[in-house]
Amino acid sequence: MSGDGRGGERRSAGRGAPGGRGAGGVSAAAGGPGDGTRAVRAGLPEPVKHEPTLPGPVFAAHFHLPGDPTGPYTYGRDENPTWTHLERAIGELEAPDEDGVETLVFASGMAAVSSVLFSRLRAGDAVVLPSDGYQALPLVRDQLAAYGIEVRTAPTGGDAQLDVLDGARLLWLETPSNPGLDVCDIRRLVGAAHARGALVAVDNTLATPLGQRPLELGADFSVASGTKQLTGHGDILLGYVCGRAGEAMTAVRRWRKIVGAVPGPMEAWLAHRSLATLQLRVLRQNTTALAVAQALRDWPEELGVRYPGLPADPAHPTAARQMRGYGCVVSFTLPTRARADRFLDALRLVDEATSFGGVRSTAERRGRWGGDAVPEGFIRLSVGAEDAEDLVADVLRALEESAR
Repeated sequence: MSGDGRGGERRSAGRGAPGGRGAGGVSAAAGGPGDGTRAVRAGLPEPVKHEPTLPGPVFAAHFHLPGDPTGPYTYGRDENPTWTHLERAIGELEAPDEDGVETLVFASGMAAVSSVLFSRLRAGDAVVLPSDGYQALPLVRDQLAAYGIEVRTAPTGGDAQLDVLDGARLLWLETPSNPGLDVCDIRRLVGAAHARGALVAVDNTLATPLGQRPLELGADFSVASGTKQLTGHGDILLGYVCGRAGEAMTAVRRWRKIVGAVPGPMEAWLAHRSLATLQLRVLRQNTTALAVAQALRDWPEELGVRYPGLPADPAHPTAARQMRGYGCVVSFTLPTRARADRFLDALRLVDEATSFGGVRSTAERRGRWGGDAVPEGFIRLSVGAEDAEDLVADVLRALEESAR
């Protein structure tokens, strides 16, 4: 059964096609496609004469269903052909050539996060969360506690979550962390968690599947906001959960059905369309992010620059072992809130906006939201697809102007 109910089974993304180079400059394995080939072809149905390469969005609340309710598509809250294509595509990127992996798409990244946490945890359970993770996690922490779930927290850096792992049912990792860009050793933490009977979920938003594959490192779930670099244009809210088929993913699917946290067909189609340029965007943005980070590091003021791709960054040794690309986000700290505001106002090629991963560079003083333990002058800069020379020049000019 194809994703659109017309053609045959989907092809693996370019299986057997000539190899390419991965997002981190890693050559494709012999006999397997490169990341660019995979991204362009992921999730496409078998070609059918006179049909589009990527079928358009299917807008349907219900489907023709005479007799007993059998088959893949019955009601719009449960399944949709447009989701099916996207879910297959993301699965091919998160776990290429691995059978038995299931992907579920959601209305937002937080819907995906919530589906794992609230489908796996019960009153009396313990969960370990990063203390330096995404700014909405404190809200999640409060809700979990209200349900009688013990919440433990520890920083991402130094694998500190190991110290509070005993007796936990679920370990939640966010690596690199947002916004501080610390990194933990996924394989080490997974081994320790599994030895204690705990499941492991990894928030893979900042890395994307081209930068890091948590399932290959042993994690049970790879969770991400597709709003960010995965789709890359700042115009879609989307999330997903990827994991090996079985009871855990069945529970996540059931949670999606119960709460109805499903994406619209148009958003799912736009996301799938955007995957075709994922490798192009990731290569450009990650390369430029390193150039920006190096320029900030060489600035005469001490800015506390963080970027896992910098060889001197404290996260770099671990990141280099498990990541194939280091992401498009750079962080640094200006001495005061006023200086940070002047810097943001002086930028010309960088929009002052939240979120990250888009083709247009954005930056913000992260402390304006609350919820992040960062200094008032902390800047999170998301590097877009502008020319590196232009972007570096804009950032340095804004630094100089803001210092006056």
